[in-house]
Amino acid sequence: MSTTWVALLRGINVGGRNRILMADLRTCFEDAGYTDVRTYIQSGNVVFAAAELDREALRGAIEALLAETFDYAATVELRNREELQAVVEAAPEGFGSDKDTYLDDVLFLLPPLEPDEARGALKLREGVDTAWTGPGVVYSRRVKAKASRSGLSKITAHPFYQRMTIRNWNTTTRLLAMMEPAEGQG
Repeated sequence: MSTTWVALLRGINVGGRNRILMADLRTCFEDAGYTDVRTYIQSGNVVFAAAELDREALRGAIEALLAETFDYAATVELRNREELQAVVEAAPEGFGSDKDTYLDDVLFLLPPLEPDEARGALKLREGVDTAWTGPGVVYSRRVKAKASRSGLSKITAHPFYQRMTIRNWNTTTRLLAMMEPAEGQG
């Protein structure tokens, strides 16, 4: 029996660094023996099935595989379908529903970083930023019209930034939809 996972790769295809084509990424995972491999957009989201159930062993294997194949210091956050579903279900009411007014992001935290620590590191600007904690994540909302004044961009200078990867709400919910079993499957 295999488990469906999403691998959230940190730091690829950003600012021209660590450029990896999604077709090459899929092939890399398939050649390593993972099944039902699918990618979503260029920011390093891989949905796949693996027989390996130990998260840390799987994370280590994938990071080593990516480092060897693409020659970059890979950092990967893994969530199984139930965990990603919990992230979506725990989102604050209305999160992601007003795309004209807000930019809604999910900061996925890599252990040992905890949600309260990460939220405390955010420089929230009153009237611009709001943040909530969730299961291994921080939900971040910025007023779209004031996004240039958001304190969220300052997180890149914080040491905690190395222990997180950020996805917008649309990507987060799309990845969950990709992880749902096909009709008639478990």
